[in-house]
Amino acid sequence: MLRAEKDGVFSKTYRITQDGRDVTAFESRWWSSGGTFSLEGRQYRIRSNMWGGRYGMADENEAKVASAEKVGRKNWMVTSADEVYRFQRASMWRSDQLLMRDGREVGSVRRASMWKGGAIAELPGLSLALQVFVVAVVLTMWEQQAAAAASS
Repeated sequence: MLRAEKDGVFSKTYRITQDGRDVTAFESRWWSSGGTFSLEGRQYRIRSNMWGGRYGMADENEAKVASAEKVGRKNWMVTSADEVYRFQRASMWRSDQLLMRDGREVGSVRRASMWKGGAIAELPGLSLALQVFVVAVVLTMWEQQAAAAASS
């Protein structure tokens, strides 16, 4: 299980742990979607398109590692190497994201706390780097949704 928690109320850095052990820190960007993290000696950069519906993850050599498509819609997907992982929003009223396989829920990304933010993820079958990517994309999506709601 991965847990992402903000370093502070106004921080854009999320400390990510796996089963209570520090794994990495995702540093979200202030003025655009995406961010960076280091994992197992490698640097990763996450970028999105202008509308935040498509994300890509590249390593320090700018080699594509994974991509996420249709983020923010009811159904969206993450592609890595030869694998495609399908996600869907739990319901219209909840922001939980469910990892689906053969029409069944096999994992999820859920809010850790309504007040503190953060996420708890159970994503079996995904590499650790891919799990961090999914959590970072979902956290960024939630931040964008909160900013849009606050401005309206």
